[in-house]
Amino acid sequence: MERNHDDPTNMQQLLNQIRESAGSSGQVSVNDILNGVGERSFGPVVLVAGLITLAPLIGDIPGVPTILGMIVVLTLGQLLFRRRSIWLPSWISQRSVPQEKLLKGIDWLHKPARFLDRWTGPRLMFLVDGPGLYIMAIICMAVAMAMPAMEVVPFSANGAGAALMAFGLAIVARDGLLAIVATSLTLVTGWFVITSLAG
Repeated sequence: MERNHDDPTNMQQLLNQIRESAGSSGQVSVNDILNGVGERSFGPVVLVAGLITLAPLIGDIPGVPTILGMIVVLTLGQLLFRRRSIWLPSWISQRSVPQEKLLKGIDWLHKPARFLDRWTGPRLMFLVDGPGLYIMAIICMAVAMAMPAMEVVPFSANGAGAALMAFGLAIVARDGLLAIVATSLTLVTGWFVITSLAG
């Protein structure tokens, strides 16, 4: 995957770009965030979806995990078909969240972002390039497609958000070891959801 010179390489850079995209209109649309992180930045979009799912005050809003899951499926589907930019239908791109809630969520995430950035970086890059990247995209799409069901299983959407965040950060930081962690999170979350629904 070709990387642009202004693509974020860690979580703190990404959060700063999202903050800059928020503007001052009172509402921040999906399109605003996409413009902030770059319309060719497939990894950052997945990372943002995971972060928003995990962020207090935002990820708990009914319907938000489902919308984020749809964004991930559409985004990574385009990656698999080797599109060079991300397209979203207007009924998704114009969806918005309150600016105040978004900024509070970003502020809450800065401390864990600093911690994670200290422990992530380029390693085992064969897992996040070429075929490895496409395998990650397929796994992320499977997680995203399960997110509507996770809205009825308490805390499971948080697991999905953590997995997407880890996959997105693995792509952004070119960190293959983190991709392995993300796969493990996916398996644990899948087991939790299946056992909860079966019970």
